[in-house]
Amino acid sequence: MKHIFDSTIIRSYDIRGIYQQTLNDNDARVLGHLLAISLENNRVVNIGYDGRFSSIPLKKKLISGLVEGGAIVNDIGLGPTPMLYYSCYLNNSEMGIMVTGSHNPSNHNGFKIVKNNRPFFGKNLKDLAENGTNYELVEKTGSSNFYKVREKYTQKLISYLNQKKKLNICWDSGNGAAGEIMNSISKKVLGKNILLFDNIDGNFPNHHPDPSDPKNLQDIIKCVKENSLDVGIAFDGDGDRIGVVDDKGRVVPGDILLLVFAKDILKKDNSCSIIGDVKCSKILFDYIKKHGGKSIMAKTGHSHIKECIKENNAQLAGEMSGHIFFADNYFGYDDALYAAVRLINLLSESEKKLSDIIDEFPKSYNTPEIRIECDDKEKFKIIDKVINNQKNKKYSDIDGIRVELENGWWLMRASNTQAAMVLRCEANSEKDLDEIISIVRSEIKKVSPELSKQILT
Repeated sequence: MKHIFDSTIIRSYDIRGIYQQTLNDNDARVLGHLLAISLENNRVVNIGYDGRFSSIPLKKKLISGLVEGGAIVNDIGLGPTPMLYYSCYLNNSEMGIMVTGSHNPSNHNGFKIVKNNRPFFGKNLKDLAENGTNYELVEKTGSSNFYKVREKYTQKLISYLNQKKKLNICWDSGNGAAGEIMNSISKKVLGKNILLFDNIDGNFPNHHPDPSDPKNLQDIIKCVKENSLDVGIAFDGDGDRIGVVDDKGRVVPGDILLLVFAKDILKKDNSCSIIGDVKCSKILFDYIKKHGGKSIMAKTGHSHIKECIKENNAQLAGEMSGHIFFADNYFGYDDALYAAVRLINLLSESEKKLSDIIDEFPKSYNTPEIRIECDDKEKFKIIDKVINNQKNKKYSDIDGIRVELENGWWLMRASNTQAAMVLRCEANSEKDLDEIISIVRSEIKKVSPELSKQILT
């Protein structure tokens, strides 16, 4: 049998494409075949899916392919990605596959895969694509069943709630897959709870389900301010990324939220290892070192981070994008709903408001994530050219390039989820930040004058 996957959909840590353009139902069926062939142990595969309208047909074809390959498939139903991860621990499944487009537009979709509770990514995914060009499927009799997990997962999260005082919270799932479980958790939280867009709707009619972009947090910011709430908590399309707004209505960047959690964990174990991705602030890494911990900078991407956690026996990890991974008292995977519970516990134990906790950290000046639209086939070439021009600079190239300067740093990397390059700059002052942004624009202009125009002052 032969099948060619579109070259743009096999990403570094998952599979993503535009439904009926670069990703179709037959891709899902063939993926099922190839993954079934790769099974080695109990051949049990758990399948979850998000609320996108394309998720149901993709799920059905995926299950068909797996069953044709002899897999024992458990359909756990509609829910967030961390519910799929949790299910794999519950029944010791050999593999888990989540059908999700995550935070991407409604016409996008894809697959996140774990095998033996570890990420199935990188070379494994590339090998799948290559194997699809010529494979032999010996049809076996598999099976497909429904596996009820939602209630167990919800109760597991609620069991971690340990409030010391009431908190007033606005919740926003952006019509994503976390909505129903978010609703259930909020009913157990002491205090005033206001819910926004908790109904699951694959069209995302209210705002895009990506809390890392401040424009998608305007509704929750307004709610927090108008109701004088303690915190706003938002989720992405598949519930593995969290966005937070403090009591003053300010967006809390993912690296600063990670710093809030790091501060709490370091109080209990000041020698623990904590991981941040290459986009994180220098303030985070400096704080961890200053307080006795081991700070580790890792490649961006949930799969890369999970592997880094295991390799370094880290207790906490996070990304600028809002993926937070707890391994001190949890499973080490990215679960935004669990992160929300941890934040609620932390705030209820503190005499300070979230804004006070944040304002105690050193001040820096930085850009948000700047996305430069760039063709998927060209973005990595652009990054390589920029790296080649930094021979005499102090830099890290573990993921794109992060250049360290006396007055700050700048990062440029290729997005693994979108047709874009991601930039971020940080400096000690506004003047220095403007200077660093100009440096980045100049470096891009050397290799692509047209792309440099997308960087505004």
